[in-house]
Amino acid sequence: MIKTKPTGPIPSGYQALDGELAIGGRKASELVAENGSPLFVYSSGRLDARMRQLRAAMPDALDLHYAMKANPFQPLLRHMVDLADGIDIASGGEMRMALAAGAAPEHISFAGPGKRDEELEQAIAAGVTINIESPSECERALKIGAVLDRKPRLAIRVNPDFDLKGSGMKMGGGAKPFGMDIDLVAPTVKRILDAGADWRGFHIFAGSQALSADAIIETQAQTLELAGRLATMIGQAPDHVNLGGGFGIPYFPGDEQLDIAKVGKALGKQLEHLPDILSSTRFAIELGRYLVGEAGVYLTRIVDRKESQGQTFLVTDGGLHHQLAASGNFGTVVRRNYPAAIANRFEEEPSETVSIVGCLCTPLDRLSDNAAMPKAGVGDIVAIFCAGAYGATASPATFLGQGPARELLVD
Repeated sequence: MIKTKPTGPIPSGYQALDGELAIGGRKASELVAENGSPLFVYSSGRLDARMRQLRAAMPDALDLHYAMKANPFQPLLRHMVDLADGIDIASGGEMRMALAAGAAPEHISFAGPGKRDEELEQAIAAGVTINIESPSECERALKIGAVLDRKPRLAIRVNPDFDLKGSGMKMGGGAKPFGMDIDLVAPTVKRILDAGADWRGFHIFAGSQALSADAIIETQAQTLELAGRLATMIGQAPDHVNLGGGFGIPYFPGDEQLDIAKVGKALGKQLEHLPDILSSTRFAIELGRYLVGEAGVYLTRIVDRKESQGQTFLVTDGGLHHQLAASGNFGTVVRRNYPAAIANRFEEEPSETVSIVGCLCTPLDRLSDNAAMPKAGVGDIVAIFCAGAYGATASPATFLGQGPARELLVD
């Protein structure tokens, strides 16, 4: 007998229309019929609601940035430019997309440990803030600024001496390719100031995908303490401090929503008791998947139903080349099931245990493993939830010549 494995929790708020999953008021079957399959569908209404919830929970003085690496789909990005206070990028390509989406250069910050000279030149020419990751990158930026006769806007990305406990990806603490160790920060800021460049402040990012409010609260307190310590060492207040992000979303069985009200209340108290040197500093957090992850659904049509050794497989026209993370091949150690459903049978009760696989010729291409689903067959539509972040652009779309999925922003 095949043992059924649980799936992750479907994000709250998704409802049925005539028995089908509805996204932005549209039935999944209609969306696929009009736009083809496989298809990523993003809901602007859910993006708006998430930002409203976040602003209500966070201190009024805190800026909210969108880390566009989570999802750079141009219609979605234009929407996020209007919602967020800033856009955080990680490449020259993202900079061009952000500018094309209407982001003001002074509201864009550029992080990443391997910036090319041409990327630095483009950022300096545009007036984008560069988060400097090493003393040598600082020297390159200053040299390019001198050649362009432009004053570079430079912040320091700090490798903190702590990490975000329970985070899916640790971005600080220990030896890291990201940012500068603490002892390099003050001398590099002095170099920036002596060169007459515009020192913007600090970017301190300790980790991502954390669901523990207590862990995030502890890390934010450590980050504020570190920012005050560094400012004191430098003898000058930073204009701006990016506290990083780390807010996670539930993907897997047993995951629970992050308590953002608790995080916001604690951060508000922390900002009320800053050291004097940070009294005029502006603070921000940067979030990617927390803002857009639950707003996206991946729809893929079943093209075959087959039995093998007593197991049932639903074979779709999509797969890991669009949803690498859902297949378990994007940083997870033990494969667990993302939230999934048969979209056009959304209100039906599960009646069988099936594995949902993609169309690729590899055993890695598995979207759901021995999951309880309503009976489905050829022509039915599978929905994979939490597909709004690190889906289309974080997956190998051209693997085996398959090509990208379509993307669509709906209400």
